[in-house]
Amino acid sequence: MNYTYLDCLASFGVGGAHPGGLQLTKGILSREFIDQEKSILDVGCGTGQTSAYIAEKYRCSVTALDKNNTMLKKAKQRFLSLHLPINVMYGSGENLPFNDGLFDFILSESVTSFTDVSLTIQEFKRVLKPNGVLLAIEMVLEDSFSEEELKTIVEFYGISQLLTESEWYNLFQKAGFKQISVEKFKQQFDENNIDNVNDFLLSENIDDKLLEIFEQHEHLTTTYKDKLGFCIFRCCV
Repeated sequence: MNYTYLDCLASFGVGGAHPGGLQLTKGILSREFIDQEKSILDVGCGTGQTSAYIAEKYRCSVTALDKNNTMLKKAKQRFLSLHLPINVMYGSGENLPFNDGLFDFILSESVTSFTDVSLTIQEFKRVLKPNGVLLAIEMVLEDSFSEEELKTIVEFYGISQLLTESEWYNLFQKAGFKQISVEKFKQQFDENNIDNVNDFLLSENIDDKLLEIFEQHEHLTTTYKDKLGFCIFRCCV
């Protein structure tokens, strides 16, 4: 079977797979005004680590969406065990199964890159309320890659393209977002911070090929740490 990087994440049940993990997520959300009246969409929720944190911390309406059934199953198990009333939905970023103007916040943590970016950003804009906010952590091309290196990255992660910071900015602007701020993120690992500990919800009988994919991801991350960056985009409707 030809497994993908996303299959790997699903089988290992990796929570907080995005750079910075839960620690970064907490920091980003702490800057926003979020009360019990707010509604938040977690796009590409994975195993639900972020959604669970938001529901517990802010006691607001949380919708967790993913297109991987294995991830959704694990997210539901997490929410059930924590007695959290989170709405779990199957769906993709390119075609969000929601009415217009429904959410105050959308959180996309290293998810948009794995979709048809232009379509997904337009969908984010559509389902946000007036003055709604998109918070996106995304992979950014910081240095020149050879054609072979670029092909390796794109094929391994199953993404259509690697975008620079300015290309991301232009796409958000084109979709109609009015206020766009960009913050570069550099990984700073604190081994004493519990939020940096990997969160796993393992499937049974994990294929060795999936372990190889996980190891290759670690190798690519190390190899291209100076060429691949990450930015936090805050975009207002």
